[in-house]
Amino acid sequence: MNFFIKLIFLLSFPFIIYSQSQSDNGLKDRDSALNYAYYLNCSGVFEKKIDGIIYFFPCKDEEELQIKKIQMQVRPEVTEVWDPEPKIITPGNSYGMPPSDAIILFDGTNLDSWIQENGEPKWSLKDDYMTVKPGSGGLYTKKSFGDCQLHIEFRTPSQIKGEGQGRGNSGVYFMQEMGAKGDVGYEVQVLDSYENRTYSNGQASSIYKQHIPLVNASKKPGEWQTYDIFFKAPLFDEKGKLLRPAYITVIHNGVLVQNHVQIQGATRYIGYPSYKKDNKKEPIMLQDHGDLVSYRNIWIREL
Repeated sequence: MNFFIKLIFLLSFPFIIYSQSQSDNGLKDRDSALNYAYYLNCSGVFEKKIDGIIYFFPCKDEEELQIKKIQMQVRPEVTEVWDPEPKIITPGNSYGMPPSDAIILFDGTNLDSWIQENGEPKWSLKDDYMTVKPGSGGLYTKKSFGDCQLHIEFRTPSQIKGEGQGRGNSGVYFMQEMGAKGDVGYEVQVLDSYENRTYSNGQASSIYKQHIPLVNASKKPGEWQTYDIFFKAPLFDEKGKLLRPAYITVIHNGVLVQNHVQIQGATRYIGYPSYKKDNKKEPIMLQDHGDLVSYRNIWIREL
């Protein structure tokens, strides 16, 4: 059967196959039934005797034929969804640049979006980046967040001091309640992990002491690095029962290192993780671990 004959047959067969006489009473020859089976995307034919005459039907049995008939009757429009229409945004001009719906947390000009427990930020601000002031404490966003997409760039000191956890250590904490005692948030570790061995669930891009990164994508000390983090907050009922744990995805320097992993609870240095009822939203905190880690180009999208 050449292309044009097949095309004409394809365009006309739905009206033929589903006419009352042929779809219900079948065809008188096997080859015609096989042709219909080809276009119905089923295999074989089956026979049925009607008024003493053998008729042929496409498909292996009557059940498959009925399924195919129903599928043919469903028009493409039935499964098209038009509402809601996705909001139009303008993406950044290049990788790492904020889209039009992002909240700018730090663009290098000021620390207006941040606060520390004892008041105004004491971290140093130079050029387009800020740097931890050791001993001053963590830096918190003034605004609280739940489900979000966070872009942040960091740099560990170019002058190498210490080893393991004592080298370029900081952290990005989600849902870290200001003033809370102990570890209550969910940390993505910041560390100089370039040729610097430490425990695997505590190296750069780990979910601290919970999830080992898929690979070590760290750059050399002193080079700027990126995290793109997608965080889904935990969900509790009114009585504080956990309905859904938190999940997180991390892309480190363009490489997927945490693939929608389940967070087991607060990321703790000592002890095992566990959940306590959170507010739906809490600040993001950048950790002061005593090292001169710098940050720049921080923006977030609420999801």
